[in-house]
Amino acid sequence: MEWKGFAEGGLASMIAGFATHPLDLIKVRMQLQGEVATSGFALALEGSHVAPAVLGVPKPGPLGVGLNVARAEGVYALYSGVSATLLRQAMYSSTRMGLYEFLKHQWRDEKQEGSGLPLYKKVTAALIAGASGAVVGNPADLAMVRMQADGRLPMHERRNYTGVGNALLRMVKQDGVMSLWTGSAPTVTRAMLVTAAQLATYDQIKDSIAETHMVPEGLATQVVASCGAGVLASVASNPIDVVKTRVMNMKVTPGEGAPYRGALDCAVKTVRAEGPMALYKGFVPTVTRQGPFAIVLFLSLEQIKKLIEG
Repeated sequence: MEWKGFAEGGLASMIAGFATHPLDLIKVRMQLQGEVATSGFALALEGSHVAPAVLGVPKPGPLGVGLNVARAEGVYALYSGVSATLLRQAMYSSTRMGLYEFLKHQWRDEKQEGSGLPLYKKVTAALIAGASGAVVGNPADLAMVRMQADGRLPMHERRNYTGVGNALLRMVKQDGVMSLWTGSAPTVTRAMLVTAAQLATYDQIKDSIAETHMVPEGLATQVVASCGAGVLASVASNPIDVVKTRVMNMKVTPGEGAPYRGALDCAVKTVRAEGPMALYKGFVPTVTRQGPFAIVLFLSLEQIKKLIEG
């Protein structure tokens, strides 16, 4: 029974990750807009173009970033890093969703209706599962961020990974095995928030709907619960997601060192240089991705459960 939760969660997440990958790439590119580079000037991100930021010049929105990426790098560039996304979902999401289902089963109270768990137990299970999944999936997450962000760099600075395997091998050769866990602190924090907001919220909304009969059970319930989970996950995770993206993408410059000493230093420098709302850069593609991602994830999960469990 235990292995099924891991397999079901991993497969459903891979489907959802592939379907929403372009939105995730746009989100990453937007989160790096205006970032202060190690050379001391800001990078104005317009798709794949890098130029000194000019005060008062508005940066492109999600649609503009997507169009600029497609024009400058080709339509296929919207799927840059998709191999890393699939590996990340296979490692991160199979762990977090499988462990969440395992903990729910272990802590379930058969006398209680719905999922058989009070909200605090759902949240606790989700926090533990999210942290565990993030540790397992951090190498693939790191490769994904760097592959998605590569097109914004000047040609001579690009990493030019040919795939997720190439990315992981080169990172290990250049910086050692432990470099694969660069940015793990914000990654773990984000994963805990997303998993609690996503999985626990989904179950809680489904339980509430079942109790009140607000909408018909079945597909309608799953869609409503998925949307609610996606929006809450976006609001809760976006600030830490910005920090995670920037820490993972930073390059160490000889003589100058790394631009950030860690997640907290990145957050402080980002707010000082760009204002508090910089922590919500990429929010529109985040929320427009999390909604469809959650819907595809949970609808796929329900169908996969039926196939595997009969």
